[in-house]
Amino acid sequence: MIDFRSDTVTKPTAAMRSAISQAEVGDDVYGDDPSVNYLEDMAAEMFGYDNALFTSSGTQANLLALMAHCERGDEYLCGQQAHNYKFEGGGAAVLGSIQPQPLTNQADGSILLSDIEAAIKPDDIHFARTRLLSLENTIGGKIVPQTYLAQAQALAFERGLKIHLDGARVANAAVAQNIPMTEITQYFDSVSICLSKGLCAPVGSILLGDERLITKARRWRKVLGGGMRQAGILASAATLALTEQVERLAEDHDNAALLANELANIEGFSVDMSQVQTNMVFAQVSDDIDVKALAVDLKAKGILLSPGKTIRLVTHADISRADIVRFISELKGLLSRG
Repeated sequence: MIDFRSDTVTKPTAAMRSAISQAEVGDDVYGDDPSVNYLEDMAAEMFGYDNALFTSSGTQANLLALMAHCERGDEYLCGQQAHNYKFEGGGAAVLGSIQPQPLTNQADGSILLSDIEAAIKPDDIHFARTRLLSLENTIGGKIVPQTYLAQAQALAFERGLKIHLDGARVANAAVAQNIPMTEITQYFDSVSICLSKGLCAPVGSILLGDERLITKARRWRKVLGGGMRQAGILASAATLALTEQVERLAEDHDNAALLANELANIEGFSVDMSQVQTNMVFAQVSDDIDVKALAVDLKAKGILLSPGKTIRLVTHADISRADIVRFISELKGLLSRG
């Protein structure tokens, strides 16, 4: 299948499968798994943080960060389109008793600094205590500018807030800008990085922070059922995600640009090329095209996408340029038959 639904569908590489078969394991809840310990130590050193925590998912890593930064009755500021607000089941509120304060995302994915400033609550018993600013990079495939990150960090510091990065695709943001990931993560007190999207690991994310935050997050991970015992099976592949798969993301970005250009030339499809910055393409579809029926017909031809009036197509390691050419050919053929 040619699967454009998400880069979460990537299969582990041959090297990852080999590493999994040979992984040294212990009991990670006891701190005895050498493969997990190696991954956490490597990631902390790679990104310049005191410590790191291997988690089962990006959702879990984000929730642990929120619960480690905030207490019951506290508040975090984020964008209306933030994944940890909109797409993670309301975990901060449901499980952490933390109030989200969503703010409008601008076209580039940022939040106006003036909106952040205005949303910080006074120290008053009537209000939740504003403790944290949470940003996302990339967001909707778009790269948040480096200058903005520096300004947001300065504002957070000035107002006594901690600042967290949902860096699910921070590697994409770094590769697209031709900078190290540390150039982005340097502005944040904590960072979550998903290893199972474009980086191809089968499972897992890493949470980075100082000793206090990671110690607290590790306790909450246990409470939330995240103690994975012989997790070195997974950590061995996750290590290769960080060491072998980052630079390869440039291929996904090139393929996304090709896909966007081809779609933009098909009648009934509209693509804002300025928004195609990494591995995501958003195509607006005209009302006279039955997108659901089109998705069914494409599936019969071995091509998967998520139907909607705006279709998000995501390129990744398991989609080649030849796959894109085939998709465009099949799409044109189906549209020509009406």
